[in-house]
Amino acid sequence: MMCVMAAVMEGPLADLSSWKPDGCSIAKAMDLIGTRSAILILREAYYGTRRFEGFASRVGITDAAAAAQLRKLTDAGLFVKRPYREEGKRTRHEYVLTHMGRDLLPALLALMQWGDAYLQPGPAPLLLVEEATGAPVRVEVRSSTGKEVELEKLGVRLNEDYVRALRSARDQA
Repeated sequence: MMCVMAAVMEGPLADLSSWKPDGCSIAKAMDLIGTRSAILILREAYYGTRRFEGFASRVGITDAAAAAQLRKLTDAGLFVKRPYREEGKRTRHEYVLTHMGRDLLPALLALMQWGDAYLQPGPAPLLLVEEATGAPVRVEVRSSTGKEVELEKLGVRLNEDYVRALRSARDQA
């Protein structure tokens, strides 16, 4: 079934052919976390993995690929490296999610929820629940009033603070 509903593009955004999505936050996020290995490294961090060997083996990537992704995610501020030392061994580092990294949780859970609904041949492999109560957890789009917002009721408008910041940067250049 095809659905033609879309977000409500407001003001100068209403004519899609008259503007370009320069500075798109989605594009910037995908540049950082848009690879399978980056997303799965984040998944593992949410599941409690902290050490390099755990990331590489649980994600199923080479040490070189794990090192490159962990370096990129750490440089971007999603992880911090903390030293640890097991007795009789050299100092190593574990990778701990920062606030920035933890803030990606809803995005990854939304991907999981979508995959469970549309890509799994049967029941979801894992259930998301509130640990204390066992109540199911879902990712939803809601306004600050708590009301669920459907796609066709989602307004998209220019952020005037962003426009002012762009003008200020251009004037200073």
